[in-house]
Amino acid sequence: MPSAAEDLIALTAVVGSVTPPGRLRHAVAGALDRADAAGTVTPTLLDLAELEIAFADGRPAAELDDDTAATVVAIDRADAVLLATPVYRGSLTGALKNLLDHVPVEALEGKACAIVAMGASLHHFLGADRHLRDILTFYGAVPTPVAAYLTAGDFEEGEARARPAAELDLLLADTVELARALARRESAQGLRPLVARPRS
Repeated sequence: MPSAAEDLIALTAVVGSVTPPGRLRHAVAGALDRADAAGTVTPTLLDLAELEIAFADGRPAAELDDDTAATVVAIDRADAVLLATPVYRGSLTGALKNLLDHVPVEALEGKACAIVAMGASLHHFLGADRHLRDILTFYGAVPTPVAAYLTAGDFEEGEARARPAAELDLLLADTVELARALARRESAQGLRPLVARPRS
């Protein structure tokens, strides 16, 4: 259990697949449940397969009559965010990228973020990781140094085996510690992302 000085971290996880709940969703949900039971996080799981997110066409999320605004709010209010995606065509899913196109810079700026990707084999492990780190850099987010990567061989009857489950647990633990470290900074703001800096 966290000490009195270490409050629970509100962690929002986004599963970026639009297919019915599968192995990636089960693995992320299991890790969130274990972290919740350990008393380190208050988890929120957002599964894009269950949400209606509008195409990002420049309209404010608050004007959309679907799940977009509530989803953006859940990301904004979190202390830390986990982005999970299958690898499609060597990158993150279009659904996850579309959601991120709705998210304002302030919602992720200076925030601890974790990346989980899943592919058919180990050959694709850097695709989504590299592209998501580029996106998180745009926001001025603070990703953990190492991501988690899962393959079909990491599962048995739809459930994550012991090793990948333990790796997800370590990723969440690192994300919690990163979020706490960022909260302890004397300055509320670190170096601003380029997009947020005032123009001279």
